[in-house]
Amino acid sequence: MPSSAESFAEFSAAYDALLARWPAGTDDLDVPTPYGTTRIHAHGPAQAPPLLLLPGGGATGAVWFRTARALGAGHRVLAVDLPRDAGLSVTEGRPLRTPADLMDWLDALLDGLGVDRAQLLGHSYGAWIALSYALHRPGRVDRLVLLDPTQCFAGFRLGFLLRSLPVLVRPTAARALAYLDRETAGTDTDPEWKRLYALGAEAFAGRRPVVGRRPDAAGLHAPLLVLFAARSGAHRAEDVAARARRTVPHARVETLPGLTHFAMPTALPADAEHRIAEFLAAAAGGAAAAADEGAADGPARTA
Repeated sequence: MPSSAESFAEFSAAYDALLARWPAGTDDLDVPTPYGTTRIHAHGPAQAPPLLLLPGGGATGAVWFRTARALGAGHRVLAVDLPRDAGLSVTEGRPLRTPADLMDWLDALLDGLGVDRAQLLGHSYGAWIALSYALHRPGRVDRLVLLDPTQCFAGFRLGFLLRSLPVLVRPTAARALAYLDRETAGTDTDPEWKRLYALGAEAFAGRRPVVGRRPDAAGLHAPLLVLFAARSGAHRAEDVAARARRTVPHARVETLPGLTHFAMPTALPADAEHRIAEFLAAAAGGAAAAADEGAADGPARTA
């Protein structure tokens, strides 16, 4: 819930301004689930393969405006405002408290969208959700892309947690923006998104995203692309990339130079967006095999 009407109004104006940068033809959907109503921004042909975008904590679904342009021609892009986080999703009804609840929420969300199988793309906390779900419901996930994932292959750097603490404990827009400016220095991170994140930190000061243990990624069977930010403050990118390669040998793992953790996804270079599009497009060639493996889930549908 927003901390005050005034802070929420300022957040909403910034949210609308960022959403205005999404491509023409974007639709806003409110999808009911047992845990409340989830706001989704949808772009791309209705019958194209569905691609669910899960943002980092506090980032909101609006952060994916560049990704929607890059991937919307070949996919039905579905960008989520995470429950119990900044954004326009409303948490009510059944309590959403545990990782199991989070997995049930995703089941209900895909059901509400009319999607049996989807590709997932997540950043940071959203990457943890995406990987957890791919392990929990392998029959519903075709392909998986993780952007500088946290709590997936390693824990956080202590210094990163200490720098984040003031924003988490006493969030104000000014404090959050100063933090982001430090964490994204030397990158092309979008300034309007940084302002939205900062306003959201204050407007949703009481937000409590669901967290849980690191998933056992060794059990993943879905094709996986992982892109780490070389200058990430969240972890030592090269070390975690090496661990990801050992844990999921079939994964494609790359480290992107010049990027920091919060620079994703708004400062992703065009060639990285192209590699993501190419990786996701390869799902079409394996659709028949995937359908055989997930036959119990029924034929794929799109939102």
